[in-house]
Amino acid sequence: MEPKIWLSSPHMSGTEMTYIKKAFDSNWVAPLGPNVNAFEEDLQNYLNDDRHVAALSSGTSALHLSLILLDVGYGDEVICQSKTFSASANPIIYQGATPIFVDSEKDTWNICPLQLEISIKDRISKGKRPKAIIAVHLYGMPYKVNEVHEVAKRYEIPIIEDSAESLGSHYKNQKCGTFGDFSILSFNGNKIITTSGGGALVTRTQKDKDKAVFLSTQARDKAPHYEHSEIGYNYRMSNIVAGIGRGQMTILDSHVKKRRSNHELYLNTFKNVDQISFLREPDGHFSNRWLSCILLDSLETREGLRLALEKENIESRPLWKPMHLQPVFEKAPSYTNGVAEDLFDRGLCLPSGSNLSNNELDRVISAINMYFAVC
Repeated sequence: MEPKIWLSSPHMSGTEMTYIKKAFDSNWVAPLGPNVNAFEEDLQNYLNDDRHVAALSSGTSALHLSLILLDVGYGDEVICQSKTFSASANPIIYQGATPIFVDSEKDTWNICPLQLEISIKDRISKGKRPKAIIAVHLYGMPYKVNEVHEVAKRYEIPIIEDSAESLGSHYKNQKCGTFGDFSILSFNGNKIITTSGGGALVTRTQKDKDKAVFLSTQARDKAPHYEHSEIGYNYRMSNIVAGIGRGQMTILDSHVKKRRSNHELYLNTFKNVDQISFLREPDGHFSNRWLSCILLDSLETREGLRLALEKENIESRPLWKPMHLQPVFEKAPSYTNGVAEDLFDRGLCLPSGSNLSNNELDRVISAINMYFAVC
């Protein structure tokens, strides 16, 4: 059998070991240190929008701290895009709050501004003004920033921008990760760049960053002994992991370029296949194409193609199952229009890694062509 082709595997630059070695040589093997500080500076310089970055253990921890900094607690409600990974919604539950799921629109597959306003009006009519909105740049495609933020501003609700999948994307020439009252990044093993596991919280003020760092290091008060006046968390990124991130930052732009090239190859190859359609970039949107996604003409075609690829030892995956359909959230209120469910039924993620070889891409294309030739 041919070697496995993965959906999105880690892609090293070759310089990561330099920074890791420095951590070992200096004995900075701890959740702080020079690599952490430098990685934060690298991210701040890349975002280039007067933001402050706290490097953390995961994107999920960044979302959790965002909710804490927005004073979300028991009995509160937080609006969350339904079409996303569960990590976008889980921290709402951590805080004892209730997620309110909102469906997508067809242009970007992200949170629908119309459904968003419907949900806000309805929650307010029930005496529950949402404390925050979690909006996601799905698969690297920016959400409709202007429209979504106009709604949020009208009702004075802060936005947590989930940029876990969108580092390197931008909207009207402003980088994703800089739009929210708080923004989060992820460096999980399958992301554009990886630290093996890790994330970051992007804040608008140094004060908020300092508070996040304080909470992420067990909320230890200034005292010669261990004094705690608040509940803290073990969420800080380690100096070793941050060294990997420093090496990855050197090739971030090239990774984006390669993933966009993969998407263009798929688009040009299958543009005349009637059963396949693609997510296009609306005006002003620039996607890092973290994952190349296609829509098939039916659930049966999608599942048939997925199984055909699996038979050839090629990983593919259905689009995220909407949160309002997940058993764990079955009692949560939702405002739906059918878009997310249709995307789940017909959507498929294709191998998209920046380290895919020409031979591997040829294998994927050949397997897809073969499926449509015989089906």
